[in-house]
Amino acid sequence: MTLNKVIVLLSGGLDSATTAAIVKDEGCHVIALSFNYDQRHGIELEAAKKVARHLNLDKHMILNIDLSQIGGSALTAAIDVPKQRSAEQIKEGIPVTYVPARNTIFLSYALAVAEVEKVADIYIGANSLDYSGYPDCRPEFIEAFEKLANLATKTAIEGSKIQIKAPLINLTKAEIIKRGNALGLDYSLTFSCYDPDKEGLACGQCDSCILRKKGFAEAGLTDPTQYASMVIE
Repeated sequence: MTLNKVIVLLSGGLDSATTAAIVKDEGCHVIALSFNYDQRHGIELEAAKKVARHLNLDKHMILNIDLSQIGGSALTAAIDVPKQRSAEQIKEGIPVTYVPARNTIFLSYALAVAEVEKVADIYIGANSLDYSGYPDCRPEFIEAFEKLANLATKTAIEGSKIQIKAPLINLTKAEIIKRGNALGLDYSLTFSCYDPDKEGLACGQCDSCILRKKGFAEAGLTDPTQYASMVIE
């Protein structure tokens, strides 16, 4: 395995960008991995490109997967994105913005890239506190996938163990933002909205926008995002 070379899943959102900034600050050579999965908009991929350039990452790969053929999510099918939900409502159940098995699929691709690139550590910006209740953002999922990775790969069988790391897993959104801000991460380059308008402005009302604004407010920092609506709840 190549020392100090890692893979980071980079969506273009706040959490994945912070994860990339943390790993870059630790002196790692970063391969950023993003996915064009026929999501509702391509703005997040443009954000991922900007973040990769901003952090001067070593390599940025964008892989194409058409998850719209499967559907089942407001991010990949003609399903309305929930708006103006309270913090309590966001924490209840699994919302329609959950993309079936998305992190499992993304990590599987990352695992394949890791074998080819001789990388032992794969980073994901999963967070289990201020999030929308996705089952594939929990510590149990990360641990289970790591076990799978070390059963299913030639690399692991030959003695080089693979680790799935989620440095933000137990942080609040405010703590994540403070961490990235301390590292000089430009959050204006990131994009979190599930349902931007035709001009590319964040809606300000979906779960992701609400959690983002809440995080910046609790961190005592200004959210640089341009919102089409300033409604918080």
